[in-house]
Amino acid sequence: MKTFLFAALCAAPLAHAHITIAPASAPAGAYQTIVFKVGHGCDGSATTGITVLLPDGVTAKPMPKPGWTINLVEGKLATPLQIHGKTITSAVREIAWRGGPLPDAYYDEFTLQAKLPDLPARYVFKVGQQCEKGRTDWSDVDPASKTPAPVLEVMPAAMPPHHH
Repeated sequence: MKTFLFAALCAAPLAHAHITIAPASAPAGAYQTIVFKVGHGCDGSATTGITVLLPDGVTAKPMPKPGWTINLVEGKLATPLQIHGKTITSAVREIAWRGGPLPDAYYDEFTLQAKLPDLPARYVFKVGQQCEKGRTDWSDVDPASKTPAPVLEVMPAAMPPHHH
């Protein structure tokens, strides 16, 4: 039993060595800092790019990262959004960081600020990881997959306190 437990603990970091998202959950309608954590390259090859596809209902802007350039791709929104009293029909749909390289032996984070939808749900952020040799698409909605997409659970917003 101890051997099995030890083996499971040793394997645990490998199971989480994908591109992950933090926090894992956030309140509906919030402005939220979201961090994409890159735990490894592609089969030992250094990472040279990360591309994040924003799910419908999420708008965002990236944080600059020294040694990396940023490319934004705008597109039409499936459903217009109301932000600060304005109707938004198009917004950034894809954010790409290029640069590095980030060696396979190191870990790094890529950050953006997002305006989350008012509707609680699971929002899937498909991520493409480009490497010096090869690429990995973290786009599978099955969390048990070898290439699961990062998912943000948008929770109902907290009710304001009731005052008498």
